[in-house]
Amino acid sequence: MKALIAEPLSVEGFLPFGDVVSAGLSQGKDANQGSAVRFDWTSALESSRPHAKANLVALRCQPKQIPFEVKLLERHPCSTQAFLPMLCSTYLVVVSLALEDGSPNLASLRAFVCSPGQGINYRRNVWHHPIVALNAPADFAMLVWEDGTADDLVEHWLPSPITVLSGS
Repeated sequence: MKALIAEPLSVEGFLPFGDVVSAGLSQGKDANQGSAVRFDWTSALESSRPHAKANLVALRCQPKQIPFEVKLLERHPCSTQAFLPMLCSTYLVVVSLALEDGSPNLASLRAFVCSPGQGINYRRNVWHHPIVALNAPADFAMLVWEDGTADDLVEHWLPSPITVLSGS
């Protein structure tokens, strides 16, 4: 595979890889004396290591443009990883399922352009490219469980880059 077409993020399209986090995707309930609507259980957050600590990270990304070259993928074998945009216009996520041997299944590789108000939560073991801000700098809150061991993050360099192209 030499090129990948980026598609708009959708709940259905992203489902094999994780959850889309956004207000209004499920039935909400009144909160804060009626000044807000609360949407509970938006993601399946998990860690398989009881001793790992939840790490809430603030992340500032410099913008890139599409076409974009994917040179590596990473995964978190023991933890989900959530990205919640704090200040962001659009951003790119590139994801892949794992083969039985744990390596990326490049046949499942997909790219999604995320719009304002859309966060994502990668399932454990889902291969993904590091988050890419598009068009403007972006700030994210990122949540992952870590304990400082090699199981926090596994990287896989691709034998040759894969270019992500715009779907529009």
